[in-house]
Amino acid sequence: MTSAIKVVTSPFLDVLVSSTTTSFHSERRFQKSLTIAELKNKLELLTGADARCMLLEVYNKSNELVCKPDEDSSLLGSYPIDSGMRIHVIDKSGKQGEFEDLSKVEKYEIPEEEYEKRSDSVRAFKQRMKLGQFKELDPEENQRLEEEKRRKIQEEEEHVASMKVGDRCEVKIQGQPVKRGSIMYIGSTDFKPGIWLGVKYDEPLGKNDGSVKGKQYFSCPPKYGAFVHPGQVTVGDFPEIGIDDELDEM
Repeated sequence: MTSAIKVVTSPFLDVLVSSTTTSFHSERRFQKSLTIAELKNKLELLTGADARCMLLEVYNKSNELVCKPDEDSSLLGSYPIDSGMRIHVIDKSGKQGEFEDLSKVEKYEIPEEEYEKRSDSVRAFKQRMKLGQFKELDPEENQRLEEEKRRKIQEEEEHVASMKVGDRCEVKIQGQPVKRGSIMYIGSTDFKPGIWLGVKYDEPLGKNDGSVKGKQYFSCPPKYGAFVHPGQVTVGDFPEIGIDDELDEM
């Protein structure tokens, strides 16, 4: 007697997800019983694309277009989609790459006084283990470091003394493009110790409008102002960068 072989069909699809908003691919499992509208809502959380502005395309393992699920009320399982295929999300709003631009991510900096109080920080660990700057030094080495510190402070004071409010300047910060602007403030601040320079950039490449934590040190349009360390600033005859300069750099 021959028994029939029962084929069990999975109610899930294991697919890759790609989109125009990011270069990353991710593997996801979706129920075939989802409507295309429900699928788009889930894909919105994955890609950042607005579900109302989505176009979906499905590609097989040979990167050939299989179908375009475009009926929101239809079930995902009603389309010829198999596990291992790729669902590609096209964002019609035109936000290509927006979610990979880290320059648009607002960064949080913990205040110095709060960081100093933490017992689980890297600094606290170094203090307990007497590592790095907290390493116990012999008197001669300690004296040498103190002299080096005084020398750097003196050089910084001489550097700052050569500057004045209104000077044109160029700002070079490691890992960032060179910026040009004008010095608007020289002096101490409430947010960090030491001497700081308030600079109004020629372009909206800054962080503020000349104010920090409610205190106004100088005035400029939003995103044109920044506070930088004197060592990152060079004073000179720096004209504003024009279109011709930008074309030369390209």
